[in-house]
Amino acid sequence: MSENLFHPPIGKQVFLADYDPDYHEGDKKHAEEQLSDLQKRLFALQERLYAENKQSLLIILQAMDAAGKDSTIRKVFEGVNPQGVQVSSFKKPTEIELAHDFLWRIHQRVPAKGMIGVFNRSHYEDVLVVRVNNLVPEAVWRKRYDHINHFERLLADSGTRILKFYLNISKAEQKKQLQERLDDPTKHWKFSIADLPVRHQWDDYMRAFEDVFTLCNTDYAPWYIIPSNTRWYRTLTITKIIVHTLEDMNPQYPEPEEGLDKVVIPD
Repeated sequence: MSENLFHPPIGKQVFLADYDPDYHEGDKKHAEEQLSDLQKRLFALQERLYAENKQSLLIILQAMDAAGKDSTIRKVFEGVNPQGVQVSSFKKPTEIELAHDFLWRIHQRVPAKGMIGVFNRSHYEDVLVVRVNNLVPEAVWRKRYDHINHFERLLADSGTRILKFYLNISKAEQKKQLQERLDDPTKHWKFSIADLPVRHQWDDYMRAFEDVFTLCNTDYAPWYIIPSNTRWYRTLTITKIIVHTLEDMNPQYPEPEEGLDKVVIPD
C-alpha cells in the first residue's frame, strides 16, 4: 500500500469522485495480523515520544456522520498508554467559545510536547458545517482557509506534526450504518433524528470537503482521504500512516542521569 495513494496532490483541485470509498487491498485476516504488529510498534514509539518530551503529534479526523470516527480511535489506539494520548471532541460551540475567534477553543486542545492529540472533528467544522448551513457570511468563512493554514504552520514550526484523515464513506454506507444504530437498542444513544436532514445536504458537504482538501492540504499538514466502507482496511491504513510518521519523527529516550551504574537501592 502506498500512502501517496490516499494523499491528494498539493495545490491541485481535489474531487472526491476520484477516491473510491470501497477501495481495499488484501483480506481481513491478514490485515488483523498486520494491525497487531503495527500496534506494538505504535506502543513503543508512543512511549519514546512521551519520554522524550520534545515533539508532539496531532491527528485530525473528519467525516460525515456514522463514518466511524469513534471506532477508529478505539481500534487504532487499543493498548496504547492512555497517559500519552489526549482525545478531544468538538461539538457545537458554547457561548463562551463563540465570543472568541473560531480557533480559540482549538488551540487549547493542541497536544503538549510528548503527547499524541486526537481531534474528533476540529477547526474544519468552521468551513464545513458553518458553510453548508450559512451560519456566517461567505466573506467570513472564505478567509478561514488561510487562517487555518497559518495556524497549522505555527503548530508545525513549534514541533507538532499534523496528520489529517477524512474517513471517506459512500452515502449508501452511511445509510447502512445509521440503520444499524436504529436497529440496535444499545446504539440508540448514538442516533439523532437531527442527523437525517444532513443527508439531504450530502452534495453540499462533498463540495465543502473538496475545497478543504484543495485549499488546506500542505506538506506540513497533509490530508489523507481514507477509503472507509471497509472498516478493517480503514483502521489498518490509518494506523500504518501514524506509525510511519512517528518513525520519521524518531523520538528518543532522554539520556539517563550520570552515575546510575553506581546506584544501590537501599533496603
